[in-house]
Amino acid sequence: MQDFDIRPVAERFRFEGKFASASEVRSGHINRTYRLTFSDPDGEYILQRINNHVFRQPEVVMDNILKVTEHLRRKLVEMGASPERRVLEFVRALDGRPLFIDESGGSWRAYRYVGNARAYDRVEKPEHFQEAGRAFGEFQRLLADFPASELGETIPNFHHTPSRFDAFARAAHEDKAGRAKGVRGEIRFFLDRRHAAHEIVGRDLPLRVTHNDTKISNVLFDDASEKAICVIDLDTVMPGSSLYDFGDAIRYGATTAAEDEIDASKMGLSMELFSRFAAGFVPEADGFLTRREMELLPLGAKVITFENGMRFLMDYLEGDTYYKTAYPEHNLARARTQIALLRDIELRFGEMTEVVRRLLK
Repeated sequence: MQDFDIRPVAERFRFEGKFASASEVRSGHINRTYRLTFSDPDGEYILQRINNHVFRQPEVVMDNILKVTEHLRRKLVEMGASPERRVLEFVRALDGRPLFIDESGGSWRAYRYVGNARAYDRVEKPEHFQEAGRAFGEFQRLLADFPASELGETIPNFHHTPSRFDAFARAAHEDKAGRAKGVRGEIRFFLDRRHAAHEIVGRDLPLRVTHNDTKISNVLFDDASEKAICVIDLDTVMPGSSLYDFGDAIRYGATTAAEDEIDASKMGLSMELFSRFAAGFVPEADGFLTRREMELLPLGAKVITFENGMRFLMDYLEGDTYYKTAYPEHNLARARTQIALLRDIELRFGEMTEVVRRLLK
């Protein structure tokens, strides 16, 4: 149940109809989200309070999102396709701005609810993961001619792996929570792979418009057809390498266990799911990504798994100050699954590369 009246906030936006009801959506981990219903005419909307601790410049977040969604909408129209249900449609505040700032300084935004669609927290069918690959590939293809330099950096150095490695090494040395003694092996695992921190950043790859949070849960699927229709959660859209987008989808979705599985021996790479995602993504990306980028796509999975494993272990070493945890060793369990996954990726890297090469024209 919601713990405060959302109506005064809703009244500050240009919604159509009369306010009928609101319910809090608790599936997200960052922003506070409400689903609103209106009557005369009937309609549904999403109202969100942006987490200002994560996104310290909400106006930059919204500027990026509006630029990207307007471009996507224009491209779809040029293709003869309807942007309805394919692109998020934002509703402006009464003053015409994309954000409403409340008395406490909270930043609110709103958009139309996409009906008759759902998102999946995990891969339930291999076909869904292939569709997610197609959706994220199409997302990047449609934005290929958008100047990435026009977008702001919503989270500085978000996927700058060398910076992440330096922060991890400092955390291991400082040992603020006094936990380093019990995880020497895990610390050494990442320190021994310091070269991985530069495997993408050091290659001078093209700067693209990237999503930066390519979990399957950030794709909406049509209820009837089960086809992917819309990429959502655009808060981290900013300039970056396409390798990270491909890789993070694999890291989270093409696995044999959950990210926080306690028994790390259950974690590995699912080549079936890797192949499915690649089969969706590669045909969409082939033609705008360079041949070099395409052949390096599996490297994205390796580096992003390395990066996330470090981040989980770093948070554990610092006393669990960033990620939400359900028990004291939660971040350690997450780090260990990433270690197991990275070991498997290293073993299967040649196979992964061959899968991508077979899909190239």
